[in-house]
Amino acid sequence: MNDTASLRASDHNLELHDASNALDAMALGLPGCVFEETDLHPEFFELRNGIAGEIMQKFVNYGFRVAFVVKPDHPYGPRLDELMVDHRSHPVIRFFPDINAAERWLAD
Repeated sequence: MNDTASLRASDHNLELHDASNALDAMALGLPGCVFEETDLHPEFFELRNGIAGEIMQKFVNYGFRVAFVVKPDHPYGPRLDELMVDHRSHPVIRFFPDINAAERWLAD
């Protein structure tokens, strides 16, 4: 698909609650997907529960490129900041401050 807007999870009514939703995203046949904060279950941001790690591991295992859009002034704490820094050059999972940057990365 050439239209990057079609890579937005919200365009496909996708939300991430657990790892099975990651499989749902990959089943769409898209080359990648952009998840905004509103597409992510609040527990995704509670890193101690392991949900984010389990979801992200599914994407990595299948080489499915995912861009997470999280505002720089997010309320989720320093652990998320560390995760975002750790993934700034990851080949499959990256975090971006806005949707346009996320879509540009997936289009490359």
